[in-house]
Amino acid sequence: MIIMKKKDVEKVIERLTGAYPDAGCALDYGTRFQLLVSVMLSAQTTDASVNRVTPALFAKAPDAAAMAAMPEEELQDIIRSIGLYKNKSKNLLAMSRQILERFEGEVPSDRASLESLPGVGRKTANVVLAEGFGEQQIAVDTHVFRVANRIGLTCAKNVSETESGLQKAIPEDKWTLMHHCLIFHGRRCCHARGPNCTACPINDICEKNGL
Repeated sequence: MIIMKKKDVEKVIERLTGAYPDAGCALDYGTRFQLLVSVMLSAQTTDASVNRVTPALFAKAPDAAAMAAMPEEELQDIIRSIGLYKNKSKNLLAMSRQILERFEGEVPSDRASLESLPGVGRKTANVVLAEGFGEQQIAVDTHVFRVANRIGLTCAKNVSETESGLQKAIPEDKWTLMHHCLIFHGRRCCHARGPNCTACPINDICEKNGL
C-alpha cells in the first residue's frame, strides 16, 4: 500500500539521491560468485564486518570450485567473527557445490535458480540480480523496511508487502538506486532508536510513522 502522494515520492527520490551521491553496494567483491558469498555472509551482521573477513576467504576460495573443496572447519575459522558463522559455513559449502553441479560453476542469472540455492532468499537474490547482473531490483533489508514504512513510501506489515509497495511507488529505473539511498538514510540519519529528524532532508515530507 502506498500512502505518500506521487509528487512527494518524487521529492523523496530527488532529495535522497542528492543527499547520498555515494549510495551504492558497500560490500567488497571481485566476481559475481564473491558478491553472492558476501551477501550471504551479510545476513544479521554489518557489511563492514563482512568486508573484514572476505579478503582472507577469497584469497583461499575465490570461486565455487575452491570454496566447495574447503574443509568446513577451515571456512568456519575464517568467518568466525561474524554472526551465525556455523550455519553460514554450511550454506556456503552447499551453495558452492550446487553451483558446480547444476550451473557449471557460474552464478545463475535468474531468480528461481538463485533462490533454489542453499541459504539464498529473495533479498539475497535481489541484491545479486541488481549488483551482479544490472537488473533493477529493490532488496528489502531492515533499513529499507524501517525507513520506507516510517517515512510513508509504503504502509506494509512485512518485507514482501514493502517490496511490492516500493515497486509501485518508485519508477522502475530508480529501484536499485533508491534501495541504496534508503539504506544509507537508515544508517546515517533515520536510525532505528532515534531518527535525526532535524538533519533529515525529507523532514517536511515524512509521514513520521512510528517504526
